[in-house]
Amino acid sequence: MKYKCVLFDCDGVLVDTEAISVQVLVELAATLGLELEHEYAVEVFTGLSLMACFQFIQNRVGVALPKDFEPRFRKRTFELFEKELKAIDGIHKVVDALEIPFCVASSGPQNKIALNLKLTGLYHYFEGNIFSCFDIQKWKPDPAIFLHAAKTMGFEPHECVVIEDSVPGVKAALAGGFKVYAYANARTEKRLGDLGANLFYKMDALLPLLAKEDS
Repeated sequence: MKYKCVLFDCDGVLVDTEAISVQVLVELAATLGLELEHEYAVEVFTGLSLMACFQFIQNRVGVALPKDFEPRFRKRTFELFEKELKAIDGIHKVVDALEIPFCVASSGPQNKIALNLKLTGLYHYFEGNIFSCFDIQKWKPDPAIFLHAAKTMGFEPHECVVIEDSVPGVKAALAGGFKVYAYANARTEKRLGDLGANLFYKMDALLPLLAKEDS
């Protein structure tokens, strides 16, 4: 493999949190009188920072969100994560097979990343190599989190490959000078492909794709 380090996003790449998070955002928005269709909410919220999601809701309800809005979101999502969260299908085999350093670079806070990785049996792979946008107070599509992760791991952007699934994440990786592979589906493939990401649709296809770049 020509790369020396792999930088994984977390939500939607390692763990399947997106559906739960969107569900809770829709539920909380409804308590403020804002009814959002689920599919529309998925389109809007996927890949955004949590603060950007909250700002979207606030802009549409026209008043400041209640002070307990974020704690309620955190409490409800953590409850559902403990009951329902699953790893992305095939990701254990990927990280098991990797023979180069890898890490996670996520928009979520450290405690959320750690909890989700523990719940899905992935934490021991990433322990000590978890990078959060909250640590540097800069969020995707700003490339800062990927640049910070790569530098801390000891590599230059051109030596790394980023694995993402969202528009802000792909934009961040490309802006930082990284090659990026996007875990896509029928809903996201056009937007991710139009940005210039290399698309793949099953996690077990990732390592063979990366290996092909050596030939």
